[in-house]
Amino acid sequence: MLQFGSYVAIFFVVWWLCFVAVLPIRARSQIEAGSIVAGTEPAAPVLPRLWMRLGIATALAVVCTGLLLWALSNETLLRYWS
Repeated sequence: MLQFGSYVAIFFVVWWLCFVAVLPIRARSQIEAGSIVAGTEPAAPVLPRLWMRLGIATALAVVCTGLLLWALSNETLLRYWS
């Protein structure tokens, strides 16, 4: 059985992977939108919607972490992997 700190570390790594995977979904750059704001990077997103992306990444990370921890504790899978 893992300690609480191990669960937190696993969730943290899975969350970052999910967050990086969610970032480019439906992101439109200023170039694609045709409205470049002076003094900004043209490839910067028009509407970053970070709170929505944080929520989606968190929900996805909870599901992925749950599946990962289930797989690591499943007797059938443990016998198959060893």
